[in-house]
Amino acid sequence: MSNEQTKRADDAPDSDLNQAELAHSIIESLLEHTRVVSDLIAVMAQALDQDTTKALTLTAQWQSYLESRRQMEHTRKDVEKFVALIKKSDDA
Repeated sequence: MSNEQTKRADDAPDSDLNQAELAHSIIESLLEHTRVVSDLIAVMAQALDQDTTKALTLTAQWQSYLESRRQMEHTRKDVEKFVALIKKSDDA
């Protein structure tokens, strides 16, 4: 193997780790944004009168929003698993 190939092979774990850390950072930012948007929606919903709130919660968009929130909870758990894997590979 040439010196350049050896160097690339030696750099691969760091490169993989950097990519994993970047992916984790991006995912965490997206999850945080989603949490902030959800909080905003909750505050806005509280400002609505009862009839408007009831009408809003009966829409397909509201149901999609609720399903998306449920999915985000699963995604958050998956991110936690991902972080554990990154840390495990970093310790190895």
